[in-house]
Amino acid sequence: MFKVEKPEMINKTFRLPAKLVQELQIIAQEQGVSLNNLVQQCCEYALKHLDKED
Repeated sequence: MFKVEKPEMINKTFRLPAKLVQELQIIAQEQGVSLNNLVQQCCEYALKHLDKED
């Protein structure tokens, strides 16, 4: 049976440099995704590839 799932989301505010936001907005538009979705994917990628050895 099909079940609609809605992941739990939390609203947070982050301060990012204006130039970075502009770059992200351009990429999001070019890729046809929302800025929020792009930032989420970037964060997930960064965490997955984080060098945990210090």
